[in-house]
Amino acid sequence: MKLDDVIRLVEGQVLNSKSNLDWEIRGACGADLMSDVLAAIQPDAILLTGLCNPQVVRTAQIADVRAIIFVRGKRPSSETIELAKEEGIPLISSPYGMFELCGRLYQAGLPSLECNLDCAG
Repeated sequence: MKLDDVIRLVEGQVLNSKSNLDWEIRGACGADLMSDVLAAIQPDAILLTGLCNPQVVRTAQIADVRAIIFVRGKRPSSETIELAKEEGIPLISSPYGMFELCGRLYQAGLPSLECNLDCAG
């Protein structure tokens, strides 16, 4: 599924306008603990989170995350948006909560890219 299709599905608003929205997204992961993201997310996923600090972007960069979707209409600081621009990571704000976003994406055919700890090591 293309990232621009995901954005329409979650009724998202892109927060850093010069982002590549043509990326193919293999799946998704929802998490607020960045240690969980580093331990369990697989490459080319989108990350759904309620955290809006620069560490989210740094974690996404390390974990090879394609885009970050902020839940419940949250918006990160200008510092976080600027860092995401530098790293080429699209930031999206969706009005839906984590549970509903996960359900919408899964129902549309996007699989989970969160693995058990067994597959992370």
